[in-house]
Amino acid sequence: MFDFSSLFTIALAFIIAVATPGPATLAVATISMSSGRKPGLMFGLGLSAGLAFWGLVAATGLGAILQASTYALTALKILGGLYLLWLALNAARSASRKNSVLKEVTQAKHNFRRGLLLNLSNPKAVVAWMAVLALGLGNEQSSLHIFIAAGTCILLGILINCGYALIFSTPGAMKGYQKTRRWIEGVVAGLFAIAGFGLIRSAFARQ
Repeated sequence: MFDFSSLFTIALAFIIAVATPGPATLAVATISMSSGRKPGLMFGLGLSAGLAFWGLVAATGLGAILQASTYALTALKILGGLYLLWLALNAARSASRKNSVLKEVTQAKHNFRRGLLLNLSNPKAVVAWMAVLALGLGNEQSSLHIFIAAGTCILLGILINCGYALIFSTPGAMKGYQKTRRWIEGVVAGLFAIAGFGLIRSAFARQ
């Protein structure tokens, strides 16, 4: 019989892990403030799709194989770090522009792909998934229970990422962004750079 208290534990841990400020939430907030609701929502859906992919990897047991594969995990960390550095460079370029011009980024596929790539290149996602699932599920749980828990978390991921997009695309948030655009973009560039270098450094750290 399915233990709903375990599902609640998993859901709560997942909400904390996903909603906590990090590169993904920082990116969706910035895109929503700078480009508007639709681009922000599409980016959030892309993040959710990437998160769902790693959730399925963890639920099927492939996450443990990935963690055990030093070469695969190292390559993923390097790719993820480089992608974060690329985002940092773009943010720095935006901060260097004096004119506060609203970004016209309306292509849905473009924003969805950016969000998807950000979470697909994040090796910490599968580790977080495995930790969350292990927190509430024991060895006696069936595959059905695991996929129910994973499906619940995937739905929560969509709600959280799209919720961030809706909140930061409000007129007040977008107006505030335009007034402090260069400062915000500069901070974002710095945070992305720190996260990127940290991920690459961890790839070469001794296990």
